[in-house]
Amino acid sequence: MSNCKPMHQDVENRINKMHKQVRDGPVVSTNRTIVRAEPENRRRQRYVEKDGKCNVHHGNVRETYRYFTDIFTTLVDLKWRFNLLVFTMVYTTTWIFFGFIWWLIAYIRGDLEHTDDDTWTPCVDKLNGFVSAFLFSIETETTIGYGYRVITDKCPEGIVLLLVQAILGSIVNAFMVGCMFVKISQPKKRAETLMFSNMAVISVRDGKLCLMFRVGDLRNSHIVEASIRAKLIKSKQTKEGEFIPLNQTDINVGFDTGDDRLFLVSPLIICHEFNAQSPFWEISKDQLGKEEFEIVVILEGMVEATGMTCQARSSYVESEVLWGHRFMPVLTLEEGFYEVDYDTFHNTDETPTPTCSAKELAELASKGETLQLTTISNQLNQSLTNEVMEGGVEGGGREGKETEHGQVLTNGDVNKTKLDSSL
Repeated sequence: MSNCKPMHQDVENRINKMHKQVRDGPVVSTNRTIVRAEPENRRRQRYVEKDGKCNVHHGNVRETYRYFTDIFTTLVDLKWRFNLLVFTMVYTTTWIFFGFIWWLIAYIRGDLEHTDDDTWTPCVDKLNGFVSAFLFSIETETTIGYGYRVITDKCPEGIVLLLVQAILGSIVNAFMVGCMFVKISQPKKRAETLMFSNMAVISVRDGKLCLMFRVGDLRNSHIVEASIRAKLIKSKQTKEGEFIPLNQTDINVGFDTGDDRLFLVSPLIICHEFNAQSPFWEISKDQLGKEEFEIVVILEGMVEATGMTCQARSSYVESEVLWGHRFMPVLTLEEGFYEVDYDTFHNTDETPTPTCSAKELAELASKGETLQLTTISNQLNQSLTNEVMEGGVEGGGREGKETEHGQVLTNGDVNKTKLDSSL
């Protein structure tokens, strides 16, 4: 005896409740249910946070010299406060170092002892102490050139030092300014305007169980060559007894059909079909609540304005996967354009869904058995229609019909409310 059956969540109670509303007040025809995540008593340890942050810390790294072999990337990866500190310290150190060398040359040559002697030709004119040497170092390296302190042609060691400081200063400028530019232009903040739905849902599409989640882009500038990937993070034990913690399994979200390449102009629903290659092939509704896993989704693409690669990440743990739900439409057809309503971006409504696994559902289909899934919304709308029609007959027929608010027409992810002109 198969346990594969449609899931009707308190349909009769909801219909009775709607009947009372029809009798006591105006009729509002709707099939939308807002689903919110219930707070958990214990915080689930995530591999990837909802905002994309990876909860992995690298400890006992002995070969720290590897960070210095790639010093540029190390500086870019530093936090802003440390990056600015390094930026300031590098310039200040070079200015002080070369300022000390200029002062040392003046001290060895005796220029400091002949500051008031007009017949003496110093290495650097108007250099009378360490402070003036420090200022001359800043002017030389930054090519400010105020024109007060200048090097003379009677100091060959000063000419060599000038060349060295000019060359090293250019290298420091190129390195630090380049590091700062990359730090500023990093597309991490661009990922803040890429949205993932708070919940993932499981329902039937074209007769097959599917896992779905929604992605969207808040900006008008598009993500070029956008692609989506998904990974199942779940510990497993091999047949040989080896335990693999946090094993990563690929979840096909359209790689073989090209559906993983997104034209992300409006919010899209990403779908993973439960087939024989899917890790959810033998998972039923009851088993889903007993499993402990995490689904990591990765959205990648190039920022249209800068051409740099951007990556946004999010994750769904087992408590954030709703069985028997589907996403509400977010697109509305207006006069000459489509409008996206992000108020309903995360909202879902209930839909009849078999509680058995996709494998059992496929076995039933192979035997010629089918499930008659009458949608909850159809039952509610039919019940409401009957009540309104009865009320219209009792109240004079025509007046009762005019209280009908119309039906919600859905077309994929586009919804539009249309009044029936015949009523």
